[in-house]
Amino acid sequence: MNQLESTASRRIVVIGGGPAAHRFVEAMCARNAVAAGQTAITVLTEEVHLPYDRVALSKALTDTDVDLTLGEKSLWENDGVTLVTGARAVDLDLAAKEVITEGGGRYPYDELVLATGSNAATLPIPGSEHTSVYRTLEDVRGINQQVAALTAKHGRTINAVTIGGGLLGLEAAAGLQSLGARPVIIDGGKWLMGTQLDEGAGQAMGRLVAEKGLEVHGGVFPKAVLTETGADGEPVVTGVEMADGRIIPADLVVVSIGVRPRDELARTVNNRAKADAEAAASRAAGMPVELGDEDFVPVFRMGARGGIVIDETCATDVENIWAVGEVANFGGLCVGLVAPANSMAEIVADRLSGGQATFAGFDTATKLKLSGVDVASFGDAFATTEHALEIVYADPARGVYQKIVTTDDAKTLLGGIFVGDAAPYQSLRPLLGRELPAEPGAYLSAAGGGDAPDTELPDDAILCSCNNVAAGSIRDAINGCGACEGQDPAQDLGGLKACTRAGTQCGSCVPMLKKLLETELTKSGITVSKALCEHFSLSRAELFEAVRALELASAEEIFLRFGLPVELELEDGTTATQAPLGCDICKPAIGSILASQLAEYPLDGGRGTLQDTNDRALANMQKNGTYSVVPRIPGGEITPEKLGVIARVAEKYGLYTKITGALRIDMFGARLEQLPEIWKELVEAGFESGQAYGKALRNVKSCVGSTWCRFGVQDSVAMGIRLELRYRGLRAPHKFKMGVSGCARECAEARGKDVGVIATADGWNLYVGGNGGANPAHAQLLAKDLDDETLVKYIDRYLMYYIRTADRLQRTARWVEDLDGGIEHVKDVVINDVLGIADDLEAAMARHVDNYEDEWAATLKNPDRLRRFRSFVNAPDQQDNSIANVSERGMIRPATEDERAAAAAGEGPVLLGSSIPVRTAQ
Repeated sequence: MNQLESTASRRIVVIGGGPAAHRFVEAMCARNAVAAGQTAITVLTEEVHLPYDRVALSKALTDTDVDLTLGEKSLWENDGVTLVTGARAVDLDLAAKEVITEGGGRYPYDELVLATGSNAATLPIPGSEHTSVYRTLEDVRGINQQVAALTAKHGRTINAVTIGGGLLGLEAAAGLQSLGARPVIIDGGKWLMGTQLDEGAGQAMGRLVAEKGLEVHGGVFPKAVLTETGADGEPVVTGVEMADGRIIPADLVVVSIGVRPRDELARTVNNRAKADAEAAASRAAGMPVELGDEDFVPVFRMGARGGIVIDETCATDVENIWAVGEVANFGGLCVGLVAPANSMAEIVADRLSGGQATFAGFDTATKLKLSGVDVASFGDAFATTEHALEIVYADPARGVYQKIVTTDDAKTLLGGIFVGDAAPYQSLRPLLGRELPAEPGAYLSAAGGGDAPDTELPDDAILCSCNNVAAGSIRDAINGCGACEGQDPAQDLGGLKACTRAGTQCGSCVPMLKKLLETELTKSGITVSKALCEHFSLSRAELFEAVRALELASAEEIFLRFGLPVELELEDGTTATQAPLGCDICKPAIGSILASQLAEYPLDGGRGTLQDTNDRALANMQKNGTYSVVPRIPGGEITPEKLGVIARVAEKYGLYTKITGALRIDMFGARLEQLPEIWKELVEAGFESGQAYGKALRNVKSCVGSTWCRFGVQDSVAMGIRLELRYRGLRAPHKFKMGVSGCARECAEARGKDVGVIATADGWNLYVGGNGGANPAHAQLLAKDLDDETLVKYIDRYLMYYIRTADRLQRTARWVEDLDGGIEHVKDVVINDVLGIADDLEAAMARHVDNYEDEWAATLKNPDRLRRFRSFVNAPDQQDNSIANVSERGMIRPATEDERAAAAAGEGPVLLGSSIPVRTAQ
């Protein structure tokens, strides 16, 4: 085993482009160990992508455009780092210290880091060549395309069978379900996730997964993948034959039965060395000699089940060659988890920088949400320690299983398993190997525990296992350790993540990280504020309730009652206080609060000054100063006559038109003074404002449903129209969208909406808390098989509860996540009425529905309201001639700065606007 003794100029080659390779390069750069001309790193990866987050592959299964790139792309722009994509290493020349790639390329090295990862294991059964695996970005994108193609080909929901009931298998099955397939899981074990869960936990997991609509066949192995010849002569998958003779129908089969270390480079070297040794022995003996394993010492020691053996420094048996990640075998194990791979990469970087770091072993703690089920396992979860005690709570009816493993005196924590309710994991995981500050039963929250003390973590307790960050390091960053030159103490979550890297990988430690931050700030005398802004000590939710309770109707009253006084210096040198005037944060929030509580035109009574530009203009301002016009089209249903109105208006005013993903037709390019004229024509034709400008309901997207579609089981258009007409104009902390799908094929993408409704044969399934955007989230199931009236009632309660309790500009997805108890709390409030406010929430929604008035129709009735639609206050009849467009594809678009300059010089296109310039011959 080798250890670097010199920091002389060297070439480092890394084979593999996964997370371990990325972390190694990142660690070397962080240590300033990479410099052009001194130390150069070359990374060889057979994939064509930058290193990406394999833990998040499920996101790419449902969204093929998602960017999973790890870290900052600038890492690969470092002068001392070269990333070679599409380069597959096929051999090592140890004598020349060169890596040989497919095609004959040779890369010399002084230090070689093997980070080759693993391959998905395959099934040795007939028909396995017609299966897919779930391992790489290409794999999951291919599965996505197969689901779409097979669904279109068969014209029905396809049967998607996943073989393997471990972490990746469950993740793949859940992803297939979200794509609209019927998911089936086949697992040879008696229970799911047999590597992480004991029988009780596995059985609970099976029940919960089945409740989510995933069909599970356990305790039996597949015998063959069945196919038949299709019309095009190609084999078509039809099912999976089981060892017990059963046949499971299948259109697509995904195999996820584990991984195998990519150790073939080491095996190639060993095989060649053995062949050379046998040839030499044969020449000496004058006859063929075959060497047994006991007669041959391999160049690389290999694990019994694969992997290249390393020591505590992550070095292999070959000098100057290291191994990290899943290919590395330590203590007889290869482990495919983020935390040990990161740890190994950091250790090799430390060793190559002159350090003495060592690998302490694998941290196999796991916490994740699979198919909407919380699961956590850590430490000695199977109680293999001699005389270990298991403290267990199981509730089969609820699908909850909690187990804590301790030493025989019930004092020292050895491990644990949590299924269905993993809340205790966050506080217990850092205490692994330490004495518990309370009786173990106090940590079993599902059993009515929860009396465990709020223990302060020791400085050496690992809070973030992915990046091996101890609580002490986090405290240092919060209190200003000076480790980051020129950086102030990290006193917000974003700054703390950037400084320590805690919470930047899997994210499971973020709640503990946030809690530790707030604790340290409080200890330092720094108030952890949830105030709306500097002018209020109340949060947005607290202010909403105060305004509602006191029935306040103006911003002035709110500022006087709850605003923090502002001190003014008078001319005579004395001081006085007055209520604050507000800021860009609190004024729109107050405007929204008043709009959601008062049955009045939102811009009257001085409330217009509270709003931002879009709300004041009742239209969205575009990049060139013009506005969009977006009529509401409930459920996407529109008559030919109304289509003609939109066409005539767009043509008359020269507007750009586009059909949007919200099933509406947007018109762009209207000047401020044109908005009343345009809307007068639209309102007279029966249109109303689509409120694309407001923090309110945007639209309800629907498919054609049972009325037209042969797969539809309910009338999704009628329900979509009903919901849109009910919730139109409802002001909220943020915009919200809804969707109604007529069957499980989910054409309206309801689970990507704040409120999603999906038809079933028995009614409607209601999903809440989804959204797209920069941080997308799938909506979670709130209730199943609802009739129409119950569906509407639950949505009424849900939306009003959100409006009352969410923070400013908080989407419903983040709101549900931040609630104590998450979706279960929402169920308690909306369905079980545990707070006793259901009638009040329904009454508040009824007041909104009864008092709704289209904002543009109300504007057109009142000349005073129309005065704000002028480009120039001092010249109300003057048009804004600064707006310039060009013609493209038969419509207008804003002119670029270069086009404006060229037109001014008489060299570019003629610009279109309120007037068209006439050029004269020079």
